[in-house]
Amino acid sequence: MYEFFFILIPRHFPFLLEGAVVTLQLTLTSMVCGICIGLAVAIGRIGSKAPLKWLLAAYVEIWRDVPLIVQLLVIYFSLPTVGISLPAFWAGVLGLSLNLGAYLSEVFRSTILSIDPGQREAGESTGMSRLLVYRRVVLPQALRIAVPTVGGYFVSLLKDSSLVSFVSINELLRNGTIVISNTFRTMEIYLMVAIIYFALSFTASRAVLWIERALTPRYLRRNWEPSLSPKTSEVPA
Repeated sequence: MYEFFFILIPRHFPFLLEGAVVTLQLTLTSMVCGICIGLAVAIGRIGSKAPLKWLLAAYVEIWRDVPLIVQLLVIYFSLPTVGISLPAFWAGVLGLSLNLGAYLSEVFRSTILSIDPGQREAGESTGMSRLLVYRRVVLPQALRIAVPTVGGYFVSLLKDSSLVSFVSINELLRNGTIVISNTFRTMEIYLMVAIIYFALSFTASRAVLWIERALTPRYLRRNWEPSLSPKTSEVPA
């Protein structure tokens, strides 16, 4: 125990944190790209004509049915054979973004369709274009509904980013395996890696909860109060 806290952690924890920074960069970049892809695909499947709908539906099915690790390996190792070569980091971002975008497209499509069609019709009757109706009326409501699910996917992405270690990206897990290959201290190093992943995931889940609460209308926030302070659940006389 003494050696773990006073020798192994001071010696190897900074190197693992360097990998954690890369993990965060991968996660945040892929999340932004995945949201953009998911929104574009969802709107395309709702409002476009049949050929494009079929193409977008095929993308969603393929990327959801093929394991993420296989997608990453194809992007990094197979695309160079046809003249498309990407740096390891951006190959990881591309794989994670396309995979996440396929799942988020279904989330956004269901939330967009849950908005009352009468609101779209009312907006168009006032002279607003379809794009403007989506931007000002539909998407703000749909995105607020989708926040809890999207937040869950963000936390999952944070953990799934460990798969990019297979394409030579020095993120948290790969840095951990490098330390293990030098020290042969498997249990202790993987424990440190697990602690860092837990800290990142816990912080991300709390941030998502805060965002969800901030986007909730004030008159609906009473359901949130008991988890913050027992006194706030009291009904005023």
